[in-house]
Amino acid sequence: MRITVTRTGGLTGRTVSAALDTEGHPDADRLHSLARAALTPGTDARGGGAGARAGGVPDGYRYEITADGRTARCADPRLTAAQRELIRLVLERGT
Repeated sequence: MRITVTRTGGLTGRTVSAALDTEGHPDADRLHSLARAALTPGTDARGGGAGARAGGVPDGYRYEITADGRTARCADPRLTAAQRELIRLVLERGT
């Protein structure tokens, strides 16, 4: 599974993007579980719900998480625990 995270916004408005391929990754099972939770129907951009247009706060970060052909859009401070953890891991370990 390839997981991509794009972060926009913040005080500088800078865009940061990273991708992490879970094939052969020592934490692959954990990453798959986090991705499934982060891309729940309520946050799936195609599925509608509050997460599809997750509003944030001024100068806050907005995120786009993509895995297995699904995309979720979310924003601080309205991230789920799974989204927060997945975003952190992908931005830290991805390329």
